[in-house]
Amino acid sequence: MRKIGVFLFLFWLPQVVLQAQNLRAPAYPLVTHNTYFSVWSFGDELAKSPTKHWTGQEAALTGMVKVDGQVYRFLGKEAKAYRTVVAAADEKPYSFTYTENEPGAGWMNPQFNAASWKTGAAPFGDDKARAKTLWESSNLWVRRTFSLDDAGTENLYLKLSHDDNVEVYLNGEEVYRLSGWTHKYEYIPLPAAIAKKLKKEGNVLAIHVANTAGGRWLDAGIVREETSKAYAKVTPAVQKSVQLNATQTIYQFTCGKVDVTATFTSPLLLNNLDVLARPVTYVSVKTKSNDKAAHDVQLYFGASSDLAVNTPEQEVISQEYTSEKLSILKAGTKEQPMLQKKGDNVRIDWGYLYVAVPAAAKAVQYVSPVGKEATPFISASVGNPQNTQEGRSLVLSTIVPLGKVGTTAKEQVFMLGYDELYSVQYFKQNLKPWWKNNASATIEKQLAQASTDYAKIIQQCQAFDKQMYQDAEKAGGKEYADLCELAYRQAISAHTLVKSPTGETLFLSKENFSGGFINTVDVTYPSAPLFLAYNPELLKGMLNGIFYYSESGQWKKPYPAHDLGTYPVANGQIYGEDMPVEEAGNMLILAAAIAKVEGNANYAQKHWQTLTTWAEYLKKSGFDPENQLSTDDFAGHLARNANLSVKAIEALAAYGMMAGMLGKADVAKQYTNDAKEMAQKWMKLAQDGDHYTLAFEKPGTWSQKYNLAWDTILDLNIFPENVRKTEVKYYLTKQGTYGLPLDSRKTYTKSDWIVWTATLADNPQDFKAIIAPVWKYANETPARIPISDWHETTNAEVPNFRARSVVGGYFLKLLEQKLDNGSLQSSNAK
Repeated sequence: MRKIGVFLFLFWLPQVVLQAQNLRAPAYPLVTHNTYFSVWSFGDELAKSPTKHWTGQEAALTGMVKVDGQVYRFLGKEAKAYRTVVAAADEKPYSFTYTENEPGAGWMNPQFNAASWKTGAAPFGDDKARAKTLWESSNLWVRRTFSLDDAGTENLYLKLSHDDNVEVYLNGEEVYRLSGWTHKYEYIPLPAAIAKKLKKEGNVLAIHVANTAGGRWLDAGIVREETSKAYAKVTPAVQKSVQLNATQTIYQFTCGKVDVTATFTSPLLLNNLDVLARPVTYVSVKTKSNDKAAHDVQLYFGASSDLAVNTPEQEVISQEYTSEKLSILKAGTKEQPMLQKKGDNVRIDWGYLYVAVPAAAKAVQYVSPVGKEATPFISASVGNPQNTQEGRSLVLSTIVPLGKVGTTAKEQVFMLGYDELYSVQYFKQNLKPWWKNNASATIEKQLAQASTDYAKIIQQCQAFDKQMYQDAEKAGGKEYADLCELAYRQAISAHTLVKSPTGETLFLSKENFSGGFINTVDVTYPSAPLFLAYNPELLKGMLNGIFYYSESGQWKKPYPAHDLGTYPVANGQIYGEDMPVEEAGNMLILAAAIAKVEGNANYAQKHWQTLTTWAEYLKKSGFDPENQLSTDDFAGHLARNANLSVKAIEALAAYGMMAGMLGKADVAKQYTNDAKEMAQKWMKLAQDGDHYTLAFEKPGTWSQKYNLAWDTILDLNIFPENVRKTEVKYYLTKQGTYGLPLDSRKTYTKSDWIVWTATLADNPQDFKAIIAPVWKYANETPARIPISDWHETTNAEVPNFRARSVVGGYFLKLLEQKLDNGSLQSSNAK
């Protein structure tokens, strides 16, 4: 995803940079370490909007450059600052009068008689741990009388958190209505015509909220936006280009008479677990004169303490200090509720955020409330800014004077780090991050090591990015290589790396925006190709916890669990329904894939008894699956699922392959023959003229048989070649504008499965033809979020899912290429 004219690091990328590649990413990764330490730009231009966590919650980073006194903003957009007018419950206790019975006409008007209503403290809800007044009925009507200060009625916002449908009135006039819910406070501008009617005394805020499903919640207040006069003097930088590589995102700007290159490097090098696990991202800012004259240049970098909270309302504490020859800023919540928040749309609120620069940079560092962070930088003199030790939504600010900058570029590197203290709970035991396994390890030492290693790591990242792109392009073409670049950091950073209590590697995924489960087997399965291609130890780390769950006796069923819990708590399966054939097939195939990549079945041998139990289950129940869910659970239950049957057949053949590698010739022959017999029977039951059906003996249906890809990748060769050819030929007639539908039931699809299905093609032309609409989807989807693997093939809209690890499945074709040319075995032999 490179653009012509981008010549940064040209000596490292002589061939790739010159190619005309212009894929627009749905969102651009900036900081990508795990599901918590994650910051993205959700648009095309870095300075046009605030940066965000993958969930969409603001996680603001700000970057500015001052050139001869003129200030330009190149990173992030200044966050809005609000002052409370009518406090919500997160700031100050208050009460509503309320009723749960239909109140009659005019209930929202100031003159309405609500004497019969009850009084209750806000917030209202059915979460007994958080709500002050319990609300468990279908409807709630509330009223709140308030006074207005003397600051006027301009720039007022309704501050509202609700679940579900809501209608809001101010002095009897409707100001807001929404069908839906929100898990955070939204700030809704009050119509000026209504706001200016507010009185000094006796105003009434009236709200009706209706529960339609799930939880219940209501809290509300009114705030005033405070505009910073300082920002009026700031000029947006002119963005010239953005370049997305596997480990780096590189922006180039013109800031008056100086050019600026901002590079975000999260060094996710899969062959070096210590670097991979180090929670430090580099933000490099290079400046260079563009008019041959020398200019006085200063840099500003700001990071919001919201990176260390679940919601902006949480109180944080901050600190400024020097350690390991670094100038450091630190912030984290007062409360530090260790591993207490779990679920999907949540962020970390324990541990600490760090911003560091070498002490030699002579930086000025300070902490201030949002809205005031830039004043010292924008003013004529930085002086000695006042530090704020405690508060909400603080900004960690660093100013670095570069002095005179001419035609020789000057670079300043800022480091962002995060110390989680503990990453996950694993069967009742809290586990530290991988990098903290050494008792003497500290985040300061990690930051110092990152600083020392900077030049070396950047060189390694550039070399890897270049090689990965070239390998992917050779395997599947330019558009395929673009998709691999897009997926790389997203797939890795949806995991966390820890060691189990017995010293085993655990690489635990979070099922982002699809349940929040931890270590989901049918999320591991599609994401596996990336890790098989670059470090199978990490795939073992994705399987180890599932093996332990069964082998410890805590999971007693003859097939694997679906998950280990809800991230970050891995104490056992939470998902309400098993996926017997799906998960048994996944585990067997992935164990065999590790054996194939490593050239031995040592890992399988460690778990042979468990694998045998699962194989015996599939032999009995896998071929013609009962009515059950598969990994595509959003599509619902399906009996006699032909693609799920393929998985079971391939899994039995994979078990036979591993048996053969372990010298168990009789077992290998038996299971291989069983799989071949099943394949012949499958062809008869699924045959439907020019293709094969979605479910056995259901003519007129079809589906992607993506599980069939392992037949050739693992050299199992259970199905005749003609099956793949027949399916690929048929798929080419069913493609939508933005991809091949998942099956005949709906027009939506899964992009990871499309790549697997494309890998069934026996020629480059067909592979590229199936991949091209996926590239088009990534390039044109209106969903400006970390790419979703689930989208509509008609309009590129996204039903759900984002930032999921399953896009690691895009690497299946590259994995096949590496296995075919023997590069994996040779690298593992070293």
